[in-house]
Amino acid sequence: MQPSTIAFHETSERAGALLESGAAFARLQGQLPAPAAHAQPVDVVVIGAGQAGLSVGFHLARAGLGFVILDAHRRVGDSWRKRWDSLRLFTPARYDSLVGMPFPAPAGHFPTKDEMAEYLEAYAERFALPVRCGVRVDEVWRSGERYLVRAGAQDYLARHVVVAAARHQEPKLPAFASALDPSIRQWHSSQYRNASQLNAGTALLVGAGNSGAEIALDLARTHRVWLAGRHPGHLPVAYDGALARHVVVPIVFRVLFHRVLTADNALGRKARPKFVGHSGPLIRVRPRQLAAAGVQRVARLADVRDGQPVLEDGRRLSVDNVVWCTGYRPGLDWLKLPALGTDSRPDQYRGVATREPGLYFVGLPFQHSPSSAMIHGVARDARRVAERIVQRMRMSV
Repeated sequence: MQPSTIAFHETSERAGALLESGAAFARLQGQLPAPAAHAQPVDVVVIGAGQAGLSVGFHLARAGLGFVILDAHRRVGDSWRKRWDSLRLFTPARYDSLVGMPFPAPAGHFPTKDEMAEYLEAYAERFALPVRCGVRVDEVWRSGERYLVRAGAQDYLARHVVVAAARHQEPKLPAFASALDPSIRQWHSSQYRNASQLNAGTALLVGAGNSGAEIALDLARTHRVWLAGRHPGHLPVAYDGALARHVVVPIVFRVLFHRVLTADNALGRKARPKFVGHSGPLIRVRPRQLAAAGVQRVARLADVRDGQPVLEDGRRLSVDNVVWCTGYRPGLDWLKLPALGTDSRPDQYRGVATREPGLYFVGLPFQHSPSSAMIHGVARDARRVAERIVQRMRMSV
């Protein structure tokens, strides 16, 4: 039987067994909390109001389902507003639209992070999506045939839950980060905004992927910069040139990353660990740009000795700042469900949890393909998840 058949056509007997599995898991984790008397019943709770959650919401609204989108930020789009000041999207505006609303910019324009934030906020308003901002989800439990979603003072009883939140990842730092001299200012890339946050002098960027390379260029204007890590490869042509805009970008983003490398074929499954656990190739920055800006490439960081970073080649650097561009680890301990694999990542196929009927994910790295982390890929994944929810709702009537 193919994976798609297993994921999308489980029998009612299998679903019942999974319900029992969820209950057993809850008992192992501790006593299942009783829903509050004022718990709100709803068809679907969507956790996260970024591009993934809003895309799911669009399709749920068209299907006429009762749902709510919960987001911990003060405003829709804040997950973008809080990123570093010079950030632009990797994809031009022609690929940055969610279903039903074109991105308001010329097709070849690379939106800023604030333009993307404003677009998402306008999208939620245009389609009157039921977003509740400033609401952080604390726990999700199985409660009989529904899910108990605890969010501050409010409880929700949902038939389906979609995890579409950046909160499912936490900054990843090596254990020896705490051994750095206290005078060295440290930031994770998720905390970095601009050079004014750093001490004067030197800066070490740990991690040579897209975030590391772009922040290195940003800091090179004010600091002496080292970029530590293996070069992950890069696009062979200038990203903003005519050849890239009309040939390379469409082939890479719409064909290779969207249709060729997928979880449904051996080529995609072989490539998936690289995209999930490591950085993909540099999209915008090329090695000669780094060299021209004065960024010095060095070996991977291996340890800390006497408070200073030590590279794999034994070289010790004297630095004033470290920016950790070391990615994220799953942070799903608030899901009190048997939904994670041995690597602590969601056990899912095309966004449908394989051991929890009624639980879904959107926006995961390589959820189905590399484009799952891009706007156009998120839109496709969200539509499939919404279709599955609608299908299950109809089957249960």
